[in-house]
Amino acid sequence: MTMRLRAWLVWAGMLLPWPAQAVCPPEGTDRGSLQMAREQKFAVPDDVRAALVAALPACLADPDPALRDGVAYEAFSAWLRAGQLDIEQRRALRDRLYAMLGEQDAGGFGPPFAALVLSEVARTDRVAPWMSVDERADMVARAAAYLASVRDYRGFDADEGWRHGVAHGADWLLQLVLNAQVDRAQVETLLQAVAEQAVPESAHAYVFGEPGRLARPVLYAARRGLLDEAAWTRWFGALPTRLGIPKQTYADPVWLARRHDLMAFLMSVHLEADQSDDPGIRALKPAVLQTLKAVP
Repeated sequence: MTMRLRAWLVWAGMLLPWPAQAVCPPEGTDRGSLQMAREQKFAVPDDVRAALVAALPACLADPDPALRDGVAYEAFSAWLRAGQLDIEQRRALRDRLYAMLGEQDAGGFGPPFAALVLSEVARTDRVAPWMSVDERADMVARAAAYLASVRDYRGFDADEGWRHGVAHGADWLLQLVLNAQVDRAQVETLLQAVAEQAVPESAHAYVFGEPGRLARPVLYAARRGLLDEAAWTRWFGALPTRLGIPKQTYADPVWLARRHDLMAFLMSVHLEADQSDDPGIRALKPAVLQTLKAVP
């Protein structure tokens, strides 16, 4: 038995059983042991991984970015992409993350990082479908509702790292839009959520790359070819109406912030459509240009 394996077995014994109330770092671990797992690319024995899958969601809400982003998110991403979580574990993780979306979190970290890990869960269903039709429809509805509901627009903080609710929500939508099992009506539900944040109600001007992230679900929806030219023209054409009443034009900071966000979003879509070799994505250009001309 190697020293490394012996250490992991000792650690697994310390980890189990978990306390009823999850904490971060999980009971039986500390920052050092979690960082060791990260250094080993989270290649841990099955029982250790199962214990961590149950306990690490608490770290997604931790104010320490090394634990939240560097350990918890990276661990879930690594295990999900490597196919190391079975369907039962994926369902349990998904449902725990759903609960986190609605939990009170004064720090504002939990919901955005729950959404980011949910994008990885959604990716597994895109690559090899395992959710039922009803489960997938429920995820579409939850993802759209989450993105549309984001009102905490904090992005990066030098001490606390990322929150990025809008971008993480857009990442979740992207994986669903890419899923061949998600139909046109569901894609349109997701696109409506994108519209809600492409021109947000608040006086917030995006500075952390959110317009580009919001553009990605739109671009890949276009690549799937589910919406025709008329539908895209209607969708883009409705965006300027979200700016507000005409008398506010260039005389109101809320209107100006929304215009900034809309222009950044449209330019992000146009740039990608202009450079893409995909005919579905390139077909967005006329609708985007028409909308750009309609923005005051």
